[in-house]
Amino acid sequence: MYSLIRKIFFQLEPEQAHYTAMNLLQTLRKLPGGKNTIHRIFRAPQKGLQKHVFGLSFRNPVGLGAGFDKNARYLEELDALGFGFVEIGTVTPLPQEGNEKPRLFRLVEDRALINRMGFNNEGVEVIARRLRNWRLNGKPLNPAAKLLVGGNIGKNKVTPNEEAWKDYEICFRALHAYVDFFVVNVSSPNTPGLRALQEKDALHKILTHLQALNKGFAVQRPILLKIAPDLEWSQIDDVIALAREIKLDGLVATNTTISRSGLQTPAAALEQIGAGGLSGAPLKERATEVVQYLCSQLKGEIPVIASGGIFTAADAREKLATGAALCEVWTGFIYEGPAIVQQICKGLAR
Repeated sequence: MYSLIRKIFFQLEPEQAHYTAMNLLQTLRKLPGGKNTIHRIFRAPQKGLQKHVFGLSFRNPVGLGAGFDKNARYLEELDALGFGFVEIGTVTPLPQEGNEKPRLFRLVEDRALINRMGFNNEGVEVIARRLRNWRLNGKPLNPAAKLLVGGNIGKNKVTPNEEAWKDYEICFRALHAYVDFFVVNVSSPNTPGLRALQEKDALHKILTHLQALNKGFAVQRPILLKIAPDLEWSQIDDVIALAREIKLDGLVATNTTISRSGLQTPAAALEQIGAGGLSGAPLKERATEVVQYLCSQLKGEIPVIASGGIFTAADAREKLATGAALCEVWTGFIYEGPAIVQQICKGLAR
């Protein structure tokens, strides 16, 4: 059924298709009994799949990565689809338009996407207010096993790297009361110079500052770091050393890649698309390598959320078998459809 629906949506420009599909789902959810109906259709098994990670209880290990619900507009719908957690954002202090369109491209032959969105979002004040309203007015399907929300935070494009820590602080303070955990994004390839913040000294400054701020709140939120798949092993060793040194709560591996190796899409088409982060099936092998390396070195000291090329229960099981505590989908959601959580959880429960 979804294969037919996907053909229709794939006739639309990717960004337009995204909002059309989610707005349609939102309209259905708002009908009397709509949310419960969606939930019944796409209900994911929970028994035996609950996870307790960095002090939080996840109803299942399947999350949705940042960039899908940038502005926290679709939490009710994603709750109904059964996700264990959702990363909203990436959120920046000031609203920004992002990069010029078109900026999202399908590589159907590769079951992949290329995006250069550029942290387009409505800004932290608007998003914090929307999260507050969701917390106050939302009706969780199961309060005992609620959808958890991670706040993925970044810097504005115009903020110089030496001032970046201030942007992360602004977002951290504004979202702290309304998210369950934070993910610090310094690994997107679509904000000029952002990946330079993955260097050890820059990371140390940002993360230790957020940890110090965290201690000032009555309830501390777990702080995670999202890393790129394109780091050298020596750079990953630096991340591991820093994570241990400052007792980081968790890591997310990995973000999108700038690599274009091994793709079926013709080189001329790739050249026409241009720059951007590649996600989906071609990222699977490298993401698994990075997750496996992190988990083998960390030996359970610091939990890892696996992301990259997850479409099926077998993909998720592979990531979890390397030692990952949780996993995230994004591109797989586009290609597999709204039943992806149900399908993965059924496979994991067997």
